[in-house]
Amino acid sequence: MAPGDLPVPAEGAGGRPLLRAAGLSKTYGAVQAVRGVDFTLPAQGYVTLLGPSGCGKTTILRLIGGFERASSGLLELDGVSLLDVPANRRPINTVFQSYALFPHLSVEQNVAFGLTLRRRGRAQIAERVGRALAMVQMLPMRDRRPRQLSGGQQQRVALARAIVNEPRLLLLDEPLSALDQRLRKDMQVELKDLQRRLNMAFLHVTHDQEEAFALSDWIVVMRDGRIEQQGTPVAVYHQPASAYVADFIGGANLLAGQVVEVRDGRATLATALGIFEAGCAPTVALGRPASLCLRAEHVRPVAAGGIEARVAHVVFKGAEWLVAVETEDGSRLHMLLRHQPPAPPGAMLQVTFDPDAAWIVDGTIQAAA
Repeated sequence: MAPGDLPVPAEGAGGRPLLRAAGLSKTYGAVQAVRGVDFTLPAQGYVTLLGPSGCGKTTILRLIGGFERASSGLLELDGVSLLDVPANRRPINTVFQSYALFPHLSVEQNVAFGLTLRRRGRAQIAERVGRALAMVQMLPMRDRRPRQLSGGQQQRVALARAIVNEPRLLLLDEPLSALDQRLRKDMQVELKDLQRRLNMAFLHVTHDQEEAFALSDWIVVMRDGRIEQQGTPVAVYHQPASAYVADFIGGANLLAGQVVEVRDGRATLATALGIFEAGCAPTVALGRPASLCLRAEHVRPVAAGGIEARVAHVVFKGAEWLVAVETEDGSRLHMLLRHQPPAPPGAMLQVTFDPDAAWIVDGTIQAAA
């Protein structure tokens, strides 16, 4: 199955998505934070809103959670409008970036807080709190205060407090940003494992592409309050919809040019380095500016028959080298080399790439910036 043929998230019972947004907008005075977005969420699965700061992803999360009121559009959960439902009446819970734990309460009391407000019975509270703490492996620390916990342990308590209410949808607002890199990676595994065990819907907001790819079944890439592309991680990475997505996701090499032919899902692009044919995004059109998208791992040095280039920079990254080369026309390409030491800066070499790994997207970095 080709990357572009991968399925969309499964719908809920009766063929209806868990959550649906249509024309959803949010305006603060003259600022349009969210600009008429359309998307659906499945009843189970891990979905990520991915984009830079200020792109509107957290605003969408707050609209879904009930912390902000939509300026216009439709927002439904299980086919019922959420627009006039207050936050405390929505079957939705949020895990915040700061965790927002009560410092004077124990772990057990923090997790039980929501159930206590709902006046659940003592036996039911004890059973559900115990189950939630066991789910996040925090049962032995039930009597500790938040200040006695590490950042990762506080994150687990925040998760337990959210899932103990058995929400239909769990929202996660940059939940790993306060953790160090090693702990972030560990928590990514735990979050994904928890979502699978709970078999429910998680909607996660992040600006970290690596985090989004590690966690997600479905990624929604945002830019300036709009959805730029949504799809599986494989499709978003290998078949970006635009030059912006190609550049934002993993910093692809982009060779600008002009489209001279489009036929059967493929395009021919004339660039300063030559004429190339490759698969293309649906928006690519004859006569328009476009870019040849090459991932760094698909560019490699060759003994002869390649593009002449000079090594500009070499960065050792442990398991691989990131090598920047410059061609005669001033174009810069990046290569990832895993099994061979690179030539030193200043050395001349020839580079090539697998045409089947290339992809043509509408626009250029300049136009997409």
